[in-house]
This record gives sequence, C-alpha cells and structure tokens, in this order.
Amino acid sequence: MSLLKYNSILDIFLKYLIPETELSVKKGNKIFGAFVIKKSDFKLTVTGTNNEIVNPLFHGEISTIFNFFKLNNLNTKDYIFISSHEPCSLCLSAITWSGFEYFYYFFPYQDTKTTFNIPHDLNILKEVFFIKNGNYNKENRYWKSFSILDEISKINIKNRGNLPKKIDKITKLYQNLSLEYQKSKISNNIPLK
Repeated sequence: MSLLKYNSILDIFLKYLIPETELSVKKGNKIFGAFVIKKSDFKLTVTGTNNEIVNPLFHGEISTIFNFFKLNNLNTKDYIFISSHEPCSLCLSAITWSGFEYFYYFFPYQDTKTTFNIPHDLNILKEVFFIKNGNYNKENRYWKSFSILDEISKINIKNRGNLPKKIDKITKLYQNLSLEYQKSKISNNIPLK
C-alpha cells in the first residue's frame, strides 16, 4: 500500500474507529474494532466495534461484517478489511467466510496479550488449534493478511511523513482505552474478560 493509503487508514482510526470504540468501552466492551475501505479510493465504507456485553460473539470484526452486509450488493473483492487488533480465530473464520481477499491489522497478538492484557486470542489458537505464538498461515487460498505497522516500516523513513506521529497517537489512545476496560471488566458479563 502507498503512503496515501496508510494515511487514509490511520486517519480513519483517529476520526471514526477510536471515537466509536471509546463509546463501546464506556459500556463495558473490549477495545476491539474494525472497518472496511474501498480498494479504489481508500474511503471508509463501514465500521464496527466490540459489543460483547450484548453477545460474546459480537467481536469488533463480527460487528463490522454485519454492518457491511447490511449495505446491499457490495462485493467484498472491491474492499479491504482493517482491524484494530490481529483477529482471533472466530474473526479469522468470519473474514474468510465473508470473502475479503485482504485484511490488515494494527496491533499484533503479542500486543493484545501483553500491552492490553487480553491473552485469549493466543490462548485459544494454542489450546484449540495447536497454533503456537499465533503463527497461522497469513497468506492462503482465501486471503492475505498484513500488519499495518510492518508494512509502514517498509517505507523509507524519509518518506513516512507524519505516519509515525499518527501511530504514536493511535497507540496511546488504545492504551488509555485498555486501562478503562481493565478497570470496568469486573462488572460486565463477558465470559472471557
């Protein structure tokens, strides 16, 4: 992806997804969310955030997929799926069944486990699927997945413009949201807190 694409993606995090996630976390949900952009112009099509207080299956990616398919007659081949965190096994399956060819994520599993104190993704992959350290097949016949941060790191440092500042801001905002979630999670009924 080009510098323009990454600027667009990071701007969508800052202008749309994080404010929606703030509202969701205030209700007691986890910090996960996602959005879909059109391949041709990188414009936002739809967002979604975690809503596990209603149903433990309503992860951010699942909510986004439901919202996407409410918009009639859209072909997933024309869109790119973007997730705040590397998708769990449930969400990997949902992305596969939905037909998206590409998805990108901001925070990898290791950050979800250590920085955000939500280890379930790695634990489920290990316990249920015997996948150690989250090493699923990131390029397969269904889709290709990419780390936004890894892809940006491939851009010449002189050409990154204000991307590092946006990355820092997004990281800090999610860290703050995580602290808020961790303080309130005792009072919700989410099975895997």
